[in-house]
Amino acid sequence: MPAGAAARRRGRNRMAAARQRNDDSDYNEDMDEEDIFDQIAQPEGKVGAKKLRKLQDKAEKKSQREAEERERQERKEREQKLEELRKKEEEKRLAEEKIQEEEEKKRKEEEAQREHEEYLKMKEQFSVDEEGLEEMNFETNEESLLQSFVNYIKDMKVVMLEDLAAHFKIKTQDAVDRVKEMVESGQLTGVMDDRGKFIYITMDEIHSVAKFIKQRGRVSITELAECSNRLINLNPDNSKTFSKLVGDSKEEVQVES
Repeated sequence: MPAGAAARRRGRNRMAAARQRNDDSDYNEDMDEEDIFDQIAQPEGKVGAKKLRKLQDKAEKKSQREAEERERQERKEREQKLEELRKKEEEKRLAEEKIQEEEEKKRKEEEAQREHEEYLKMKEQFSVDEEGLEEMNFETNEESLLQSFVNYIKDMKVVMLEDLAAHFKIKTQDAVDRVKEMVESGQLTGVMDDRGKFIYITMDEIHSVAKFIKQRGRVSITELAECSNRLINLNPDNSKTFSKLVGDSKEEVQVES
């Protein structure tokens, strides 16, 4: 082969090798991250140590970015779930408060309605004329009618229902019904016997009897009766109380015991 041709051939080979080296360098610099692991997987003999470290660094950075992204996504999902849970709890709390407010409003309305009906019923039963109003210093309103009725029974302690009806100028049956309703509602505590007598028993007296039973453990009917007679005042001096209520200090009334 002529010397000139050989030289030209060697020159072309050097230029081709240089272009190949440049192409390899550009390829390695611009290689996508998806090809990194493929490059690492090549036998070490085909990848230089420096290039291998570079590929490994890129792989580690990619893995770190992916881990950070997963962590951000998981944190975001946790925060969203917590926010949804908080909203549900808040909605539940507001709903419960609304229900409680509605129930309380309804209870107050029903209580006011009952009190009004109670007042109207009492007002119908009482037929107090102007003279009676002056005599007993009544005010024709809900509180005075009910409270005067209760106070009379509490002050008298033991009262015949006929006397109670006469005092307030109502029918005896109305007085009986009224006392029963007040006992059921808790306004009065006591017992009514079959002779038409009502005995008002204070809470202190009830506690005293209960304490006696608790201390004794077991008591007979006879012992309970004796205890009740001793702890409950069944024979009060009602003459002064009655005189004070009717405004006549000279009149004395003996209440049957």
